[in-house]
Amino acid sequence: MIVHIVEDDWAVADAMAMALSDHYTESRTYPDGETFLAQANVSEADWVIVDLGLPGITGAEVIRELRRLETVPRILAISGSSRTSIKHALERIPQLKVLRKPLSVEMLCEAMQ
Repeated sequence: MIVHIVEDDWAVADAMAMALSDHYTESRTYPDGETFLAQANVSEADWVIVDLGLPGITGAEVIRELRRLETVPRILAISGSSRTSIKHALERIPQLKVLRKPLSVEMLCEAMQ
């Protein structure tokens, strides 16, 4: 199982990867949705943590692409935006776990159980 972290803020992505290293065997970071979609090979056992506020392809678009796959990984959306912005970004994307920044290791691990 791999945790894929799609986050444009390198410091946030690195901190998440480091924090999750005690709980999960492998994590990979991607600076944007385009890089993730081009490079990642995901399985349904994997987790994909997606920032909704990505430059270029939005986090919501990445999630829609993931849900079109034959084997859909587990997905966790993260955002520093307001609830209204998050709700608007995730219209027509049902049953999705969402966490608001700032994040803690406990929040991430609980959401990923």
